[in-house]
Amino acid sequence: MHKTLIVTNDFPPRPGGIQAFLHNIALRLDPERFVVYASTWKRGREGVRATEDFDAEQPFTVVRDRTTMLLPTPGATRKAVGLLREHGCTSVWFGAAAPLGLMAPALRKAGATRLVATTHGHEAGWAQLPAARQLLRRIGESTDVITYLGEYTRSRIADALTPGAAARMAQLPPGVDEKTFHPGSGGDRVRARLGLTDRPVVVCVSRLVPRKGQDTLIRAMPRILAAEPDAVLLVVGGGPYEKDLRRLARETGVERSVVFTGPVPWSELPAHYGAGDVFAMPCRTRRGGLDVEGLGIVYLEASATGLPVVAGDSGGAPDAVLDGETGWVVRGGSPADAAERIVTLLGDAELRRRMGERGRAWVEERWRWDLLADRLRELL
Repeated sequence: MHKTLIVTNDFPPRPGGIQAFLHNIALRLDPERFVVYASTWKRGREGVRATEDFDAEQPFTVVRDRTTMLLPTPGATRKAVGLLREHGCTSVWFGAAAPLGLMAPALRKAGATRLVATTHGHEAGWAQLPAARQLLRRIGESTDVITYLGEYTRSRIADALTPGAAARMAQLPPGVDEKTFHPGSGGDRVRARLGLTDRPVVVCVSRLVPRKGQDTLIRAMPRILAAEPDAVLLVVGGGPYEKDLRRLARETGVERSVVFTGPVPWSELPAHYGAGDVFAMPCRTRRGGLDVEGLGIVYLEASATGLPVVAGDSGGAPDAVLDGETGWVVRGGSPADAAERIVTLLGDAELRRRMGERGRAWVEERWRWDLLADRLRELL
C-alpha cells in the first residue's frame, strides 16, 4: 500500500493558516495511508496536554518531535528517515518547503520515490534574500514538485529555482469547507449578542497585525460614517496590534463605531463572518516585500458565507477575488479607496446579493477542500 510521510512544523493545535491548511487536507486523505511527523506546540504541561489531546482525536497517526520548532537538523532528519522506513512510506509531503525540504536528499536515499514540498507566503520572501534563495534552489532540485498558492507566489519562487524545478511547479492553494462556511451560518445571533441587529456591518476576520489593514479600515470609517451614519466595523480576531488599533479608533473619533471581539474559537468564525454585510481586509505589503499576503483564505471564507469582499492588493490576495464579480481589490493602505468600495456596497443591497452569490458559486466550483485533496493525491 502506498503510504505518505507528512513532515511539518505547522500542525494543530498550533494555531495558524498553514496549520489549518495541512489539517484540512489530512482529514480528507485515507488515514491508513499516511503518518504525520510534527513539532510539539508548546513546552510545559499545558502545551503538551493540548497536543496529546488533539493527537488522540485524529483518525491518523501523529508522531511528535519534542522540540517546539522542527528544523532540518541531523537529529530530526534521522527521525524522519526512521519513520519513513518504519511505516513503509514511499512518498513525502513537506507541509512547508522552507526549510524542512532540505531533508529531501536523505529521505530520497532512504527510499522515498516521490517528494512534494508546499510553499506559502514566506517562501516568496525567502526568494528575495540571497542566502535563502540558495536554500530554495536546493529544495527545488531535490524534490519532485514545489507547489504554490497563486500566480504571485509562483512567479517569485520560480525566479529562485532552476528552470527544471520551476517547470515542475504545481498549484495547491488552501481551500474552504463550504459546508461550514455558508449563508445562514448564525450571523444573526452574533449581531444580536453584540447589539448590531439593525446596523450595517463591515466585518474583518483576521489576526491583528499591521499587514492585514485593520488600521486602514479604522481610518476609512469617518468617510463610511458620512454616508452610512449607523455603520459599524466589526474587528474579529486577536493579535499584537490590538492596542494600537484601539488607540487609533479613539484618536480617529470612531471608537463608538468599532467593535473588537478579541480571539474567537474556530467553531464560531462562520457566524462572525455571517454577522457582516460586507467583508473587508485591505492588506498591504510591508518590509520591502518580505511581509506579504500569500493568498488570503479569509476572502474565500467570506465568499462562501455569501458576502461581497473588499481585498487589498498585497501579494496573492487578488488571486482570492474575482475583481468586479465577487468583490473588489483596492490599494492596500488607502483608506479612501477602501471607503469608496465599502460605501458603494453598503448602499446597494442588490449588488451585495449578486456579488455574494457569485462568490459562493466560485468557492463551490474551485476552492472546496475535497477538490484540493484530490489534487494532492495526484501530486503524490
